[in-house]
Amino acid sequence: MAPLLSSVSRAFAKLPSAARGIAFMLAGGLLAALMMAMVRHVSEDLHPFVITLWRSLFGVAFLVPLYFRHGTEALKTRRHGMHVVRGSLNAVVTLSMFMGFSMIPLAKAAALSFSGPLFSTLLAVFLLGEVLRLRRVVALIFGFTGALVILRPGWIEIDTGSLYMLLGAATWGAATIVVKILVRTEASTTIVMYMSLYASAFALIAAIPVWQMPDANQFVWLAALGACGSLTHICFAQSLRVAEVSLVLPLDFMRLIWSAIIGYVVFTETPVIWTWLGGFMIFSAATYIAIRESRREKAGTGRTQS
Repeated sequence: MAPLLSSVSRAFAKLPSAARGIAFMLAGGLLAALMMAMVRHVSEDLHPFVITLWRSLFGVAFLVPLYFRHGTEALKTRRHGMHVVRGSLNAVVTLSMFMGFSMIPLAKAAALSFSGPLFSTLLAVFLLGEVLRLRRVVALIFGFTGALVILRPGWIEIDTGSLYMLLGAATWGAATIVVKILVRTEASTTIVMYMSLYASAFALIAAIPVWQMPDANQFVWLAALGACGSLTHICFAQSLRVAEVSLVLPLDFMRLIWSAIIGYVVFTETPVIWTWLGGFMIFSAATYIAIRESRREKAGTGRTQS
């Protein structure tokens, strides 16, 4: 088995960077959808806050080799306050989204989660002083209209699960702004380490009032869930590292398709047309903004206005 995996790894490394980027993005979308499905499954017996705690703890365990590689240097910082804010925001993101995953169809949850970059773009105006020009304003309006298409307020009652997803997306946007501030002085390793530690602490506080001890079977699911979550982040990061943003980012829409397939096969969920239309609108707007930002950074402007 090991020789086979080694051969596959060598063959994969020889592929063009574009092909590897596409493969990483498709794998990341599938892993994200699988994680959502696992949360839905495990939440039938465990509270989502308890699931969030174990997801965070497994994330910390995943970072142990990183700590041994970098030692105490990775924990040296003068910005503990900002790291606490980052960790608390990350905990709110996961707590909110795991609640959403447990309450609404997977495809709807995936579609609403696409709105995170829209919130970060909007918050950057108020917190970082970035300037919004016409194209980005139009993209934001188009994207948030997509959220309204999914929710259809006034036509149907807005469900609690959707509100949790929007809260998670908005908090994700705020966390992104904090990361932009931290990367000016902090190493990425330091940011990740403190984010995981503080997020776990806040998840523990949230889990205590609804505490349940998982049984052996549930621990297996939680471990698999944690692995999927960590591997999702790795795949997305690797995809953006080895290939052009404009090439691979549109493929993140597969996350919605994967979620719809898994939701239909496992939970007999059939997404309504409004989920597809709204999800496409949100995703298109977020992708447009991300690609323009990437191109402006490559042009050497160092600014994210458009």
